[in-house]
Amino acid sequence: MIAVIFTAIILNSGPMEIQRPGYLLREWRATDCTSLARYANNINIWRNVRDRFPHPYTEEDGRFFIGNIVPQSPGYEFAIVIDGEAAGGIGLVRQSDVERLSAEIGYWIGEPHWNRGIAGDAVGSICEYAFRETELIRLFASVFEYNAPSMRVLEKNGFRKVGVQRRAAIKEGRIIDLHLYERVK
Repeated sequence: MIAVIFTAIILNSGPMEIQRPGYLLREWRATDCTSLARYANNINIWRNVRDRFPHPYTEEDGRFFIGNIVPQSPGYEFAIVIDGEAAGGIGLVRQSDVERLSAEIGYWIGEPHWNRGIAGDAVGSICEYAFRETELIRLFASVFEYNAPSMRVLEKNGFRKVGVQRRAAIKEGRIIDLHLYERVK
């Protein structure tokens, strides 16, 4: 009970911002809808995320995400801001019940910013934030079998591959394996 109260105080003490070389992590804003739609409306991003991430991605989708989804997870959903634009996102999905000290990490970055090390650095920053500022003790991710760059991002940030769920997902009509990763505090 004390940990929950402590976390609420930390998370509600003001908006979280982490300034890093080349980008900023901060909470989403209503004014991010245009840039969010511009970067998220990309088939190459959609191929590597869950189907609940729409494609095509419109400004209306961005407004729904920022207005309805983000408020359900205060302190856990962040924009990756590059040159003043929300060019990607990173978030933690808190689990419930007996798994309440764990969260699934998810992230994406606009294709013009791929291969610059930003996604990897953002994952490291969010892990540090989660373990320092919340009661979370375990972060995990599932990665589509063909997304080797995301696997490398996780491994470079101390995530350990814990297994492969065979034929566990379907994307674009194709049944695929999920590679499971975790990082423990």
